[in-house]
Amino acid sequence: MAASLRGFYLRSWRYGTETERLAEEAIGREKWSPTQWKAWQEERLAYVLNRAATQVPYYREQWATRRRGGDRASWEYLENWPILEKESVRQNASAFVADDCDRRRMFHDHTSGSTGKPLSLYLSRETVRKWYALCEARIRYWNGVSRHDRWAIIGGQLVTPVNQRQPPFWVWNKGLSQLYMSSYHLAPDLVSFYLEAMSRYRVTYLLGYTSSLHALAQAVLESGRRGIDMTVAITNAEPVYPYQRATIAQAFHCPVRETYGMAEIVVTATECTAGRLHLWPEVGWVEVMEDDRSVPCGSSGDLVCTGLLNADMPLIRYRTGDRGVLMDSSEACQCGRTLPVMGSVDGRIGDVIYTKDGRRISRFGQVFNGDLAIREAQIVQESLDCVRVNFVPTPNFTAHHENMIVQRLKARIGNVEVIMEPLTEIPREPNGKFRVVICKIPGAVSQKSVCDGPVDHERK
Repeated sequence: MAASLRGFYLRSWRYGTETERLAEEAIGREKWSPTQWKAWQEERLAYVLNRAATQVPYYREQWATRRRGGDRASWEYLENWPILEKESVRQNASAFVADDCDRRRMFHDHTSGSTGKPLSLYLSRETVRKWYALCEARIRYWNGVSRHDRWAIIGGQLVTPVNQRQPPFWVWNKGLSQLYMSSYHLAPDLVSFYLEAMSRYRVTYLLGYTSSLHALAQAVLESGRRGIDMTVAITNAEPVYPYQRATIAQAFHCPVRETYGMAEIVVTATECTAGRLHLWPEVGWVEVMEDDRSVPCGSSGDLVCTGLLNADMPLIRYRTGDRGVLMDSSEACQCGRTLPVMGSVDGRIGDVIYTKDGRRISRFGQVFNGDLAIREAQIVQESLDCVRVNFVPTPNFTAHHENMIVQRLKARIGNVEVIMEPLTEIPREPNGKFRVVICKIPGAVSQKSVCDGPVDHERK
């Protein structure tokens, strides 16, 4: 009942009488010419930049400081704006909300981000509905389903204690016609219960972490079970490797579609029937940069994005923490859409954690949600019995915060030793980034890529 009440609450925020119209309009824009898209984006970008510079406290003060120093650069040109780092948003999220917005009446979202740093995000009801109309159009419509269909999601919320060995490991959310299945109980001997639940609730399509969908698919094939046919399996949060795609498609007799995005809503892409990731131009202006300089199409670099959808909490030239490649959009896609194409997304790959009972856990953002007085964190699995947490504390960090992190980890991976290791900085790799999760267990799997996994487009 609690899950359904929450679902009805979320549905009231996400969907309204305008949803179908907004979704149809989004579909209509998919045939726009590059010239039309450029004109639309430039007009929207000009509005967002002016609103940010004049009505958003963080940017207004930034430009005032520059003016006092004699800088006369115009805020009308995106290249005159500095790169925005996640830490700036993390430290004072409310300073990024426009003056004419009341945060108490906005949807308050949370994300730990790709580097383990907790962020607060604010969206108006209008923005939320525009966002979910885009999701309806370019995730569901593209794949022959709608929000009215019964569906299942495998997510990172705890449904029952991790040491519970009897079902249910899921909850039915009537408000969203959603079977919410915990990713923390996908042990080999428990997966059959998930399959029975999917049949009992008559779900027609799947959405979830790639690694979780793959584990579910493996169980279907190993058991020889039939009749678990889906319309589509949609992945999020992690890249899709060819062997995973093949296994999921074979098990559920359906296509597998990859998505890319983040809770900050500054860049989103979805896979079409031709196997290409199409960007959503309404969401953000995407730059690919190396050493903070733009690189040409086809070259890899940091994804630096300016949000166009959420003008009430605009993120200008926001470094997402991912690396990627943009392709030349002059070549038409076989699917017939003219949306820009993302060549690849690099840098989202992180190891999974292995539990004693054979589960693989790959998403730990919820462990660091909320104000835990840390700047960044990294989970390192030393053995099946020992996990180390490297973290950079703020001056406000206390034993209470430490205990909370330890308990959240144990709730997800079981009764293991957790070593808390305070550092001044998390060690970086050659590309300047660090992996949030590292698995040091030798020979844990036969294929190394299984030990590699990093929007939820559907926020729980």
